Amino acid sequence: MAIYTEEQARKIMEKALSFSKADACEINLNGSESGNIRYARNSVSTSGYRSNQTLVVQSNFGKRVGTATCDEFDDASLERVVARAEELAQLSPENPEFMAPLGPQEYDKSITFVQATADITPEYRAEVANASIQPAIENDVTAAGFLNDSAGFSAMLNSNGLFAYNKSTGVDFTVTMRTNDGTGSGWVTRDYNDITKFDAAAASKTAIEKSVLSREAKAIEPGKYTVILEPSAALGLLNGLGYDIDARQADEGRSFMSKEGGTKLGDKIVDERVNIWSDPLHPEVPTATWNGAGQPLKKTSWLENGVVKNLAYSRYWAEKKGVDPVPYPSNFIMTGGDASLDDLIKSTKKGILVTRLWYIRSVDPQTLLYTGLTRDGTFYIENGAIKYPVKNFRFNESPVIMLNNLETLGQQVRVDGNLIPYMKVRDFTFTSLSDAV
Repeated sequence: MAIYTEEQARKIMEKALSFSKADACEINLNGSESGNIRYARNSVSTSGYRSNQTLVVQSNFGKRVGTATCDEFDDASLERVVARAEELAQLSPENPEFMAPLGPQEYDKSITFVQATADITPEYRAEVANASIQPAIENDVTAAGFLNDSAGFSAMLNSNGLFAYNKSTGVDFTVTMRTNDGTGSGWVTRDYNDITKFDAAAASKTAIEKSVLSREAKAIEPGKYTVILEPSAALGLLNGLGYDIDARQADEGRSFMSKEGGTKLGDKIVDERVNIWSDPLHPEVPTATWNGAGQPLKKTSWLENGVVKNLAYSRYWAEKKGVDPVPYPSNFIMTGGDASLDDLIKSTKKGILVTRLWYIRSVDPQTLLYTGLTRDGTFYIENGAIKYPVKNFRFNESPVIMLNNLETLGQQVRVDGNLIPYMKVRDFTFTSLSDAV
């Protein structure tokens, strides 16, 4: 068994800590049990089950730090791993940015564990695969998908009195549908803490419909277009903005959040309708209520009415700057609207519907300019309806420009543990065509 209760985890870590002779010691204990099924060419190719547990010891003498790991928790193994961490610490050079372990903290009770997800069986995974494969066959389409479900825990104990524990579950699903003539492709992704919210048949149906609709795509001229970005496509660019909330990079002039004489904290950088925050207790995208440094995670605003409200400060950088630490977000939640995807399409005179952005790479970190490709369903819209599929484009775009060119925000959708709305954006820049399906 790789998932320990709070009491079991504490007992193991307290035993390990009892062997410590260092100035300070931190113990992290993690375990997970997960199952998966993979299918391709309308046939299951692999399935499996994994059970893992790891204990990590970090010991320090002053600012010299050593780390060692083990996966056996008898007394002799725990004593050896602690001794090894201390041996490595004694051999290590000083880390000038080392921060001593935190003392006791208070954490909100997380809502990340759902028993139904932990109880997923091999039979259920087979049913998910079948819910993709059978309708694919019936529609002259080939399915390739992957389902992974997991349950696990994380715990932390240190010599300064901190103890933290969290138990969580999750399921991730992705499927690509290709028409058998090779000209059409559709794709969806789904993720949840709670498996009862997942509908494999509905997700697969969406991917099938997109693949069939995208057959024999037409080439149209690159240029600036009004686009409707599905949440998974929008997130591909918003991730770039999320990476730039680091205060140190901004202070050192290394990010978009830098400006002459300081940072953009307090500046309006995007449309006033843009509000982005993180919240570990949001019922749709819950996360642990503490991070790897043992810091409590709370609801935090990052962009409010288009204004930069916070930057993330590590403990070291916060101390250097004389401010309170601001932990990095564990999720992103962006305000949406009431409009459905159909509503956005109906309101568009001419535009492009984008299912997914792929192979995204940075072009200019200072302006957050990115390049990449559309994929798995790109469609031309005219007079409020999808007229025909179009060949994929390469794009050059910045999430900052994108969020300044907003026309409409639609309904929120969970994507990769975040809540992102459909977005209708004007003047999105496509630079060339791609022959890839």
